[in-house]
Amino acid sequence: MSSCSSCPSGASCSHSTTHGGDGNCNDQFALQDKRIAQTLSSIRHKIFVMSGKGGVGKSSVTVNTAAALASRGHKVGILDVDMHGPSVPNLLGLKGSVEIDAPTGLMLPAVCNANLSVISMDSLLENRDQAILWRGPKKSSAIRQFLADVKWGALDYLLIDSPPGTGDEHMTVLKSIPDAQCVVVTTPQEISLADVRKAINFLQYADAAILGMVENMSGLVCPNCGAEIDLFKKGGGRELAKSCGIRFLGAIPLDPATVVAADRGVPVVNLEGDCPAKTAFLTLADTIAEACDGSLEGLSAPAGRA
Repeated sequence: MSSCSSCPSGASCSHSTTHGGDGNCNDQFALQDKRIAQTLSSIRHKIFVMSGKGGVGKSSVTVNTAAALASRGHKVGILDVDMHGPSVPNLLGLKGSVEIDAPTGLMLPAVCNANLSVISMDSLLENRDQAILWRGPKKSSAIRQFLADVKWGALDYLLIDSPPGTGDEHMTVLKSIPDAQCVVVTTPQEISLADVRKAINFLQYADAAILGMVENMSGLVCPNCGAEIDLFKKGGGRELAKSCGIRFLGAIPLDPATVVAADRGVPVVNLEGDCPAKTAFLTLADTIAEACDGSLEGLSAPAGRA
């Protein structure tokens, strides 16, 4: 970087040359860029899960897709960049705090199992009911730290869970991870599709790679008779993907087992026995893996374990 203007804290930083400082912040920012690049070089696929709409189940899709990929033997990490409403640790039943690797001084992601690890703001709080009162620059700085100062190691997949909208967190992720492949999540209703169209427009404006679209809460499978009920409509995501020329990755039905699993802190894909949501998520994970390997970003990525 040539100046502090690119730093998330540049406008108020005492080191900024534009404020009479000595420019040291610029050097630190450049060093952090190098550490981020080193971290990303060990991660084959970076998948950014987002949606312009809140309440569509981004975190559920992120967690269960990650758990499904991990169950296939892949090394997977989840980066939760929803600073104000982090839910990934709860969905995975993680109670511990982040620890520090003594030799390097880097943060160690919380371990869910041998193939799945997580970094989330929720794991850094002493009181998990504490609200995060941060403006944009501080959130951007935290995301960069999660990439630069966490010992992720070699991963096949890093899934990034995002908050609703198209704000600071999203722009920071796309700027810090230029080869991120975006998975857009929607529900079938028009009220969701309207916001998702804006998210797609944002990604196109940012020149981001869109891997595809997922329709969550797509119909309801009756737990008694197995009949499919279009409770909140169905097919809106598929139609939007087709109209935008985006790959449709799959549909996840409403399933009572998903609610039970979330309250227990267990991904539905890790439950014993079969259920509609588990089957759909496993299929979605396989489709995403195939799409990643066939994308331009995937073909140019460093050789991974998979």
